[in-house]
Amino acid sequence: MKIMKNTGKILALFLCITILTCSFSISANATGGGYIATVGAPTTQCKSAVLMEAQTGKVLYELNPDEALPPASVTKIMTLLLVMEAIERGELKYDDMLQASEHACSMGGSQIYLKEGEEMSVDDLIKSVVIASANDAAVVLAEKVAGSEDAFVELMNKRAKELGMENTHFENTNGLDDTVENHLISAMDIAIMSRELIKHKKITEYSSIWMDTIRNGEFGLTNTNRLVRFYKGATGLKTGSTDKAGFCISATAERDGMTLIAVVMGSPTRDIRNTSATSMLDWGFANFALYNAPAEQLEPITVRGGKNSFCNVGTESFSTVIEKSEKGRVEAVTELPPFISAPTEQGQQIGCIRYRVGEKEIGSVGIMARENVKKISFVDVFLRIISAAFIN
Repeated sequence: MKIMKNTGKILALFLCITILTCSFSISANATGGGYIATVGAPTTQCKSAVLMEAQTGKVLYELNPDEALPPASVTKIMTLLLVMEAIERGELKYDDMLQASEHACSMGGSQIYLKEGEEMSVDDLIKSVVIASANDAAVVLAEKVAGSEDAFVELMNKRAKELGMENTHFENTNGLDDTVENHLISAMDIAIMSRELIKHKKITEYSSIWMDTIRNGEFGLTNTNRLVRFYKGATGLKTGSTDKAGFCISATAERDGMTLIAVVMGSPTRDIRNTSATSMLDWGFANFALYNAPAEQLEPITVRGGKNSFCNVGTESFSTVIEKSEKGRVEAVTELPPFISAPTEQGQQIGCIRYRVGEKEIGSVGIMARENVKKISFVDVFLRIISAAFIN
């Protein structure tokens, strides 16, 4: 009896240590924050910059990432995100026809020159914002979603908080900053909202287009992001420039199944902005790769004191960024007790798989129970004994 009690204590201790350490690793990996590469560094000329891998959210390079700066038209990433989420909720349809208001038509800067009362489809308005950075189109969409631009801006700031954007304050939908004082965002926050926006495939479908038309082919759109024409794998995303902001960009590109987000803020010229972004992207693709482990169904684990003798267990998929020199060297180490004690709940963590390169752990994923196993009762034991007696 004493041996069994000690065994139970040892098992409980094993489970506690495994779950605590795995949970810590999983949490750190899920957010991907704070990972700065040690493989050289890209060349950037700007006030602030961030290079992020999109699937995991891992940051590979940063320069003053949390400094709040004027973002110019990069603002429209959040505008587009709220519009796409409204479509996802069924509140808006691509073929809905929206009417331009006097306020929307009063916007300066990049525009498609909407006339008051002119109607245009949601699809063409989105295309105009994504490709040509149209300020008037952005306001028309915002007014439809929230009733007014001011109400939409409140939604922008609310969504920013939900996404964990800690150094952001929006004052309009388009980034025009000649009449606002506190319209600011950090490079890290731009990367965060860019990562969220590109989950909507319609956006990258449009942001990778170099030239297109609206108004039945009568009005041409040219992408403000020259990288989509000249950079291999470029998929977007949004440029911006004003006297206050300088030249800014959130550039996205995909190669070999890995998508990178390069944010540049406050470059002195358009060419330097583009060179800084391509330098980060080149550096990221040259030095890093995405490691993916699929979800697994593992061998059932023994259950003691349960109505069932075994419990099905498995893992979710796992992804992380590794240095290219580490490809082919990743080892998966399974940590699982010899048995578990009932009751067990579906989704309960009972072990983990650690992924290592040599002595360095690059992440871990929990091994979870895939079903409930109730504790065996006296009646269950009695029925088992009776059943066994009749079988024998």
